[in-house]
Amino acid sequence: MVTAAAAGAVSSNPGAEGAAAPGRTRHDADVVATEPSAESFAWVPRIPASAGALIWDEARRLLILKPTYKKGWTLPGGQLEPVDESPWDACRRETFEECGLRVERARLACVDFLWSKRTRPGGVRFLFDCGTFDAAALATIRLDGVEIVEYRLAELTEALELLSGPLRRRVSAVAGPGAGRFRYLEDGRPVAGVDEG
Repeated sequence: MVTAAAAGAVSSNPGAEGAAAPGRTRHDADVVATEPSAESFAWVPRIPASAGALIWDEARRLLILKPTYKKGWTLPGGQLEPVDESPWDACRRETFEECGLRVERARLACVDFLWSKRTRPGGVRFLFDCGTFDAAALATIRLDGVEIVEYRLAELTEALELLSGPLRRRVSAVAGPGAGRFRYLEDGRPVAGVDEG
């Protein structure tokens, strides 16, 4: 049985027949419903997110980058665009922008939740293992010269010494013993009670 309220409800699908334009109110009998608009999602939490790439050479050395905007070394990658960019798309875009490499396939290696600190917002970090690039592909590395000024192919132990704390723990968790398994981390550390596959 369909109630009067159900009959007058507006579909959340903007293409649905009879749906009102976004942000507009529709009147059916005594029912008033408002289609979602950007303002109607203002209460939904916004969590910063970024995506990084593990890129290896044939000698199993890791590509690391020297940024100008923070201390130490980092991986190719960066923040998701504020509107409708997926972590995978951000990984591919940022890697190309920072060092000129085109990433076509990867395995999601980990998701790392960072708690907020006084010095930085928290958020979610996605890390993709983009596999091994041959010498010809790595010869196409071109740094942007603004955000990134140097690159290095480093043995894992050297890379871990040069990377910052949470990033170091993240890379160690997915590239060290047990490499190849997906990991869920918080501040770069495994979480009790979360099974890893």
